[in-house]
Amino acid sequence: MEYEKRFIDYLTREKAASDATLSAYVGDINEFEAYLKEARSKSPLKAAGADISAFMTSLKESGKSSSTINRKMSSVRSYYSMLASEGLVSYNPAAGIKSPKVEDRSIDYLEVEEVEKLLASPASDPKGLRDRALLELMYATGMRASEIAAANIGDIDLRIGFISCSEGRGRIIPIGRPARAALREYLESSRPVLTKGGESTNALFVNFQGERITRQGIWKIMKQYAEASGIEKPMNPQILRNSFAVHMLQNGADLKSIQDLMGLEDINAAKMYMVVSKRRIMDVYDKTHPRA
Repeated sequence: MEYEKRFIDYLTREKAASDATLSAYVGDINEFEAYLKEARSKSPLKAAGADISAFMTSLKESGKSSSTINRKMSSVRSYYSMLASEGLVSYNPAAGIKSPKVEDRSIDYLEVEEVEKLLASPASDPKGLRDRALLELMYATGMRASEIAAANIGDIDLRIGFISCSEGRGRIIPIGRPARAALREYLESSRPVLTKGGESTNALFVNFQGERITRQGIWKIMKQYAEASGIEKPMNPQILRNSFAVHMLQNGADLKSIQDLMGLEDINAAKMYMVVSKRRIMDVYDKTHPRA
């Protein structure tokens, strides 16, 4: 890519993109530039909207999913935004091109009643207090397992009720009262036991060695309590993240808020949750309305 360093600097500055996101965007633009050269005999600086639409059509014809095409189009839009901001092109030719509709595909999530059973499963011993606080925080914020594992004590403010997440798109996320209460009890009664009174780490959640918990450790915790509470759905950290989004939408949240709270790079990534939410509403209508 001719302007790779400038593009990476732009993404880092404007989107606070993670390393994984940077790699994906750069790969998308390399693919886009290769297409322009081979199929259209053009450079990005000479491409027009028709060339970008043709690229999108080629992705569809090659069998790429709507979500993959959406991500690649987001990369192209960001690339041209960078080129335009630096005066290398006079306008963004990708700005007016619509991305394909998100496929109507199912995602795994828990019903509210299942979440309540999961959160009620941990005991009141030091391990249980830690696990309840962890599960409550994941459901309250929709944070990724990697973000939970990376969280430090200084990232939370229980008085005001928020957690600062610096990974990927940095954001500040509110924490509801039940999660705040669970976190307060964990920090006061459980974490000192797990760290044996020491402060060898500033990690928010620690294991039995007093060290920072891992993503694998979080996965095992979730699987343990799913089995204990009789939840038969495949359990992993993503299912609580999905549940957070679906339940927020069912209760009136808008897509932009979901995107911001979850740190999603593109609002199209949030649309799959809207599809699930609408399908749920239709199911309830069909089952309960006497003239459905």
